[in-house]
Amino acid sequence: MNKCAVVVILAAGEGTRMKSSKPKVMHEVCGYPIIEHMVRTAVEISESLPVVVVGHQAEQIEQYLGQRVRYAYQSQRLGTGHAVMVAHSILEKIDGYAVVVAGDIPLIRSSTLQKMVEYANEGGYDAVALSAILDDPTGYGRIIRNEAGDLERIVEHKDATEEQRRINEVNVSAYCFNIQLLLSSLNQLDNNNKQGEYYLTDVLHIMKEAGNKVGVFVAQDSDEVLGINTRVQLAEVEQKMRQRINRYHMENGVTLIDPNNTYIGPDVVIGSDTVVYPGNVLEGRTIIGEGCTLYPNNRIVNSVIGNQTQVQASVILESRIGDETTIGPYAYLRPGSNIGNRVRIGDFVEIKNSSIGDRSKVSHLSYVGDGTIGRDVNVGCGVVFVNYDGVKKHRAVVEDKAFIGCNVNLIAPVVVKEGAYIAAGSTITDEVPEYSLAIARARQVNKEGWVEKRQLKKKGE
Repeated sequence: MNKCAVVVILAAGEGTRMKSSKPKVMHEVCGYPIIEHMVRTAVEISESLPVVVVGHQAEQIEQYLGQRVRYAYQSQRLGTGHAVMVAHSILEKIDGYAVVVAGDIPLIRSSTLQKMVEYANEGGYDAVALSAILDDPTGYGRIIRNEAGDLERIVEHKDATEEQRRINEVNVSAYCFNIQLLLSSLNQLDNNNKQGEYYLTDVLHIMKEAGNKVGVFVAQDSDEVLGINTRVQLAEVEQKMRQRINRYHMENGVTLIDPNNTYIGPDVVIGSDTVVYPGNVLEGRTIIGEGCTLYPNNRIVNSVIGNQTQVQASVILESRIGDETTIGPYAYLRPGSNIGNRVRIGDFVEIKNSSIGDRSKVSHLSYVGDGTIGRDVNVGCGVVFVNYDGVKKHRAVVEDKAFIGCNVNLIAPVVVKEGAYIAAGSTITDEVPEYSLAIARARQVNKEGWVEKRQLKKKGE
């Protein structure tokens, strides 16, 4: 495989049609900024750090990407050719092929760019333009080929004749260049055009006039080259990428009941025979095991879920869940939750930064914050782990086989030892010994005739 020497991503555009306060390439597609998708694609075809050309609000892009890339700065947006010019000091130290690609085509596959590089190398081309066949090529520059099938020239739509406008092969803002020939051609580039800009497409013409071999490589999937200039196009690309992701999972043994209403991020892993109902949103580096059922309307982010587990209408954030466990409906697992095997987390239960052992149950209407619950524990309805004293958070520990009655408050820090029982309605502030019963509530007092004395009895009763 012939890897390119470097990838240059053009990301300096202002993106005014987005009508946004942030750079166009920082808008998200399937949970990640557009520039993230582009950088991931770049590192798959080159071992060299990508070069990102930045300009408008460069600091936002730099803050996000950090040291994962090299930067070239285009302080004035003077065209795509000028954008590559500002990377001259980086490129002049590199030999081989450079891929230059627009920063707003996140659907482009690394395999397509790699094939373009291989096509250039095997065919002895000094430059190759990526093209696509579109049903409606309106607005795109047309690819004009010579008799040998190589590039003759690129004609912009506004300059094309009626005959040329019938051509549906278009230029799509991705190129492969011999780096040294690219740099020498950039030195000859001028801005003698209506826009007063330096066009990268003119470099192809300069190279061809100098006798260099310039070719065209066709992308097999025209969706790959869809650019983003508006929020409408952003939504269209989002839909295309989501369809691609969903198809991948279905082809690998996952059932999606309604793919058009299922949102799966590009880094999500799902085991075979898992069934995903509509309305699920799976984000980040989430891993779902085999044979799971995700009923409607879950949001699961950066979490790991074991095999044969069921989740219904719940939010799970940065948590781990074991095998054969049931979650929900309407459970909320906040970061740091670690749930064991065959556990039941029921409706309107909130778990935060807590671990729950195998076969334990927190069935409904409870809050477990900063707690450690052992195996085979039953937590009744309305139990609250009182973890905050107004200054610090404290942990409560409930050991194996304990039974916590309804409406119990555990005032942390506190320990409930193995096999202990706590009576309903108790507020526990001290350690409960193993296999004992703790009762921490006032005795019931019945005051006979109190209603009549207070004249609260309704007339006619």
